[in-house]
Amino acid sequence: MEASKILFISQEVAPYLPDTPQSILGRDIPQEVHGKKLEVRIFTPKYNNINERRNQLHEVIRLSGINISIDDTDHPLIIKVATLLPSRMQVYFIDNDDFFQPTPGKGLEIDEFPADNDERMMFFTTGVIETVKKLRWPPAVVQCSGWISLLAPMYIKVKYADDPTFEGSKIVVALHPEKFEGTLDPRMAEKLRMDGFTDEQLGLLAEGPVDTVALYKRAIDYADAIMEVADGVDPEILEYARNSGKLVADGREGKDRKERNRAFYTALIEGEED
Repeated sequence: MEASKILFISQEVAPYLPDTPQSILGRDIPQEVHGKKLEVRIFTPKYNNINERRNQLHEVIRLSGINISIDDTDHPLIIKVATLLPSRMQVYFIDNDDFFQPTPGKGLEIDEFPADNDERMMFFTTGVIETVKKLRWPPAVVQCSGWISLLAPMYIKVKYADDPTFEGSKIVVALHPEKFEGTLDPRMAEKLRMDGFTDEQLGLLAEGPVDTVALYKRAIDYADAIMEVADGVDPEILEYARNSGKLVADGREGKDRKERNRAFYTALIEGEED
């Protein structure tokens, strides 16, 4: 029997980035569930502080080269890949000189908050989805981890709703305590409208300045299930998830986390999550 496919869209993945609670989870949870019955692939940004030579990244020419238009500007998509040991999972990196490379006098570190993070999110999300389509790798489950991934539920459920690659995909939003300070560009809703979304589809994202809480809430609206992966999640986000009527799974650390998570994904795939 062919293994069911699980796509992790992750903000941080160790060992490509320094160990943080989020990067360790970005590595450990996918590796724990990857196996004969569940085939996992990870997509993550190619931040400029990822050492390509040490981590053996290489560009995949057949997947690179398309342009992604955001706010009437085209940005070329570059795809790189590495193999995560010991599981031998494929990790795909979304790269672009405009969004993920250093600028003169200023590196781009993941804990910074550049003014164009709304466009970085849009580029990253579209890059992931278009690359998965090119790979002809239809995921049964898509898990979004970290704020940079939180537009993916809306894009998959709205913009790509008729695409057979994501037909039947169940979307999981992982709740992390990490968040950014401040709000995204006030023109974010305008840029998303240019990408084909209506105010009704945008919901909270069209109503005012967008912060981490608004991003999580709208992602939860489009999700099929939620996973709490760490303690310390913003109480407002956690309450919104628990009041959503959707399953909130416990993916926090514990000796049985691997068994809990494998059972959770299997139930989602088989339609037994209720």
